[in-house]
Amino acid sequence: MLYKVHYTLLLPLLAWIFIHSAQNINAQNQGRVISFSQIDSLLHNTDDTLYVINFWATWCKPCVEELPIFEEINAKYTNQSVKVLLISLDFIQDKEKILLPFIKKKDIQSEIVLLKAENPNEWIDKVDSEWSGALPATLLINNQKKIRKFFEKQFKHEELQDIITQLLKSEL
Repeated sequence: MLYKVHYTLLLPLLAWIFIHSAQNINAQNQGRVISFSQIDSLLHNTDDTLYVINFWATWCKPCVEELPIFEEINAKYTNQSVKVLLISLDFIQDKEKILLPFIKKKDIQSEIVLLKAENPNEWIDKVDSEWSGALPATLLINNQKKIRKFFEKQFKHEELQDIITQLLKSEL
């Protein structure tokens, strides 16, 4: 009987510790600073994954409004070959003061990286030659399946989901 009481108390405690340690690991990795060359290697990756890459910033109202859409997609496709990457174009010096508190407040679970790029004119065309540089901007890419779709706009709730569903069906 005493063992049952200990297990009854121990299992919820272990579950709580596991969940909170996983959240802390995710929070620690959020907002890491990367260079465009790291993104460029992702743009040429040949694995069988559909990357949903969103360029955004905390100061961009349409970007912030559409973040829940990317969060839903991230949660929906967790165990599938779809990966959401949110690339923040906030200022590097605002990481600690603005970006990280924003991520924590909004409880964003999708991977967020902060792009360190001094001159946007050097890398914008490498993402898409038609991109003016305006935000938000989203790139859907799977090089193995020769899928590359670029959108320079704010998505409505179901719109992005419908596009992803269509692309995944075309892969079959």
